[in-house]
Amino acid sequence: MKFTEEAWKIFNESIHDYHVYDDVDTPEKNPYNQNTLEWLLYAKNWIDTVQWHLEDIIRDENISPEEALKIKRRIDASNQKRTDLVEYTDQWLYHKFSAVKPDEDAKINTETPAWAIDRLSILALKIYHMSLEANRSSASDEHRAKCQQKLNVLLEQKKDLSTSIDRLLEDIENGKVKMKLYKQMKMYNDESLNPVLYQKAK
Repeated sequence: MKFTEEAWKIFNESIHDYHVYDDVDTPEKNPYNQNTLEWLLYAKNWIDTVQWHLEDIIRDENISPEEALKIKRRIDASNQKRTDLVEYTDQWLYHKFSAVKPDEDAKINTETPAWAIDRLSILALKIYHMSLEANRSSASDEHRAKCQQKLNVLLEQKKDLSTSIDRLLEDIENGKVKMKLYKQMKMYNDESLNPVLYQKAK
């Protein structure tokens, strides 16, 4: 089984598990052994799935400012966890391929494998929810038809992105692409780098 086929299965397992209760406060019950690649993939998608629904909640026009601020803070924290988990996944893959000696003319990809996998995880959520809309019986025929058209595009994106990820991992393994690690270095959560935060500390 190709890597993306396994990842897609795990992403949809996470999405299904979340929607059993469909509640952003549902505790994650990751079924895989901690720090395995499968565990990382499930954990990554769980974060994405909860955040997807937090983004829905905060767009409720009737939400109170206090509740909206709470959700915004929660989304910020979720984004940081998401970034940390993506970087940890890249470290896992970097270690996996550490014995590979890149070719002298090995290329460097514009995106690390884990950030491409991040996009695949979010794409799984888009496809899940667009499929629901394309088949929602309470919606108009026009709405369902438009959503089906969008779903078709998303499915094509899934095929293309999956092919690209599998090829990237294969090229890293064969030494054709050199894998390098870069931290995102987000500044807004760091009290020493965000001027709004460090000026308050004076």
